[in-house]
Amino acid sequence: MPFTVTMPKLSPTMESGNIVKWHKSEGDKINEGDLLIEVATDKATVEYNALDEGFLRKIVVPEGTDAVVNQPVAIMTETLDESIEGYEPESVVVAKAPEINESTKKQEQVETTTQKAKPTSGSSMAEPIFQPMPPLENYQFEFPTGMNNERILASPAAKKIASDQNIDLTTIKGSGPNGRIVMRDLEGKTGGQVAFHSRELPMQAPGSFDEIPMTPMRKMIAKRLQESKSFIPHFYVNDDILVDSLVEAREQLKEFGVKVTYNDLIIRAVALALKEHPVINSGYDNQKGVIVQYKSVDIAVAVSVGGGLITPILRHTDYKNVSQISQEVKQLVGLAKAQKLAPEQYQGGSFTISNLGMFGIQDFCAIINPPQAAILAVGGINDQPVVKNGQIVAGKVLKVTLSADHRVIDGAEGAAFLVTLKKYLESPATLLI
Repeated sequence: MPFTVTMPKLSPTMESGNIVKWHKSEGDKINEGDLLIEVATDKATVEYNALDEGFLRKIVVPEGTDAVVNQPVAIMTETLDESIEGYEPESVVVAKAPEINESTKKQEQVETTTQKAKPTSGSSMAEPIFQPMPPLENYQFEFPTGMNNERILASPAAKKIASDQNIDLTTIKGSGPNGRIVMRDLEGKTGGQVAFHSRELPMQAPGSFDEIPMTPMRKMIAKRLQESKSFIPHFYVNDDILVDSLVEAREQLKEFGVKVTYNDLIIRAVALALKEHPVINSGYDNQKGVIVQYKSVDIAVAVSVGGGLITPILRHTDYKNVSQISQEVKQLVGLAKAQKLAPEQYQGGSFTISNLGMFGIQDFCAIINPPQAAILAVGGINDQPVVKNGQIVAGKVLKVTLSADHRVIDGAEGAAFLVTLKKYLESPATLLI
């Protein structure tokens, strides 16, 4: 008897997935536990094994195609000789839309977009409609030459020579009547500017664009961060931290064969600071309207992966030394980039660190990752003039910015946290205890 394979729900927040690869072909024998498909979810690429044995008779959703959770992706049978003719997959499938003319289609698109922009029940906020303007198909390309020879007092012959040889007449002193430029004034002169008008013209109309479908991960990032920025009352506290001693400590560790990154040291400092300021190690349950006080320090580290961002988590970070943090971060980053993180390695967390210092960024403000109540944005270390003992000297400065949820954290508490973090980073020996 035929039966249906549906898109599994592979993460708590997964609404749809993209089938990256089918590991079986139509007609193959499938045993229970066999690797069937790889699915790109909102968090990672996950392998899905068959729950039942049988024969794969028809692939309904091919590789590279999205499917919502519980949507049929394949039809299987218990034996190879069973017919699947007339079999309807056991799930609701969206019916094909009737053919309509272009004007009706455009009108329906406008109406659908308007409906999406209307506030949902219980919400007073609506997202404005932002749509790209259509390309300017009939636009006439015009590029300035950088020269305004038409208004210069010059003979017609001199203007023609100047145009042909790209000579800027504003740089020529005329010897004719009333300073008029004549042909003899152009002898030995060469074009001093690039002939912009002789460059190849673009083939695309201004405003041309391609529509790139969003991956499940990108969709979830967009959804969560839009909700975070729209509904969480962010406030920001920043500080400059003098890290000459931190830089020296890292170099000393390197001399003894201990290779750690600045980010490893920062994670250790943040973990210790969170222990002293538990209110920063908190979250907010918007369904119950209560503050969530986390009992463990589980720091999420933002990692850029292909097509998005994910935050693998170091559990009980405050119990780990710098070397252990360094090893675990390398392992988690490797799994994240290979999209092989297990759900327990990226779900949850009590606080997030986002570090863009390796890209040369000095400072930035990060968006809170709900239900957490705070995130730390870390910039790069830069040489700057600083005042020491009344003297201006060169110093190495690290800029950090705390983004906090004002429903949970007050400004004074955020400032106190940064003061403690600064204490640890400016006295790095405390990080090695």
